[in-house]
Amino acid sequence: MKISDVKLDCRHFKGYVPCRPHKEKGVLCPDCPDYAPVKERILIIKLGAMGDVIRTTPLLVRLREEYPHAQIHWITHTPDILPAGKIDRVYRWDATALHILKHLDFDLAINLDKDLEACILLRQVRARRKMGFIEHEGHVWPLSPAAEHKILTGLFDPISKANTKNYIAETFEICGYDFRGEPYLLDVDPDLLKKWKQEYAQALEERPWIGLNTGCGARWPTRLWPEDYWVALIQRMQQEGLKPILMGGPDEEPRNLRLHQRTGAYYPGVHPLKEFIAMIAATDAIVTAVTMAMHLAIGTQRRIVLFNNIFNRHEFELYGRGRIVEPDTGCDCYYGQTCKRARHCMYDLPVDKVWDALMEVLNLPA
Repeated sequence: MKISDVKLDCRHFKGYVPCRPHKEKGVLCPDCPDYAPVKERILIIKLGAMGDVIRTTPLLVRLREEYPHAQIHWITHTPDILPAGKIDRVYRWDATALHILKHLDFDLAINLDKDLEACILLRQVRARRKMGFIEHEGHVWPLSPAAEHKILTGLFDPISKANTKNYIAETFEICGYDFRGEPYLLDVDPDLLKKWKQEYAQALEERPWIGLNTGCGARWPTRLWPEDYWVALIQRMQQEGLKPILMGGPDEEPRNLRLHQRTGAYYPGVHPLKEFIAMIAATDAIVTAVTMAMHLAIGTQRRIVLFNNIFNRHEFELYGRGRIVEPDTGCDCYYGQTCKRARHCMYDLPVDKVWDALMEVLNLPA
């Protein structure tokens, strides 16, 4: 075989390491049945946060439909969360990746981040068409009316509150598409999924297994549900035969240990991301605030009860598998990091309301 036999225009060609079809099947270029000549090259710039990266993955479904022969590149701060096999080249944001991308030619480049560094990259890359947000005179600038609206919702609360489109639909519109219910693309390790189903069966026996993600992240602590309310919900679940599983990361560990001590609820501890994905995928439903666990629950097609207070409820697409519950008295702290009230509004999200929502998503009598 000669270098002239190598199909450099194939989507699977890496340039310096064996391609996937060769490693999986041992085939060589001249007789490879998976030869896929590239007709377009597409770049997606979506850096973070991780949850927003996950809920941008539905766009891959549409891009594959519209450009079945495209080679898709994606640059992000969190490449490990992207689905394997759905993207041809994934880059972690660093100097090497930026150097490479600035010296490639793209047919389409899409930037979906309003951060200046991402907008500058879109300005600098060579692409026949550009979509999303770009740098203009040192500021973020829209390349379409849909992108303009997205900027305005981020700048002015009245415009943001009036918005009735979910995040994914807005992303699709920025790219010139209508959202048709395309799903999140999220990898679940089958061996880890099997492991956690066995863990739950051993620790909890019969189902339903309900994951309780008890934290809300450090950025917006105003989303936190009172600890005593979690205790009351757990005790009611235990009385009714549901099996609560305390979940979270390092920030939630002290709270989950206290809840375990107070209720005896099963707490498997803190685990790496791939394990956490499998832990969520092994449950029957998840109760959570707007956090990473929410996105992982949606991505693994779990039923979900979602706490919301400071965000626009229309932002979230639950694909018909969830219920959003909010404080009875509303919230005065739109996208707020501190509460304006003497009594936090999450005290006005009663346990009974959460319980009823959980029964509804599980299709059980309240």
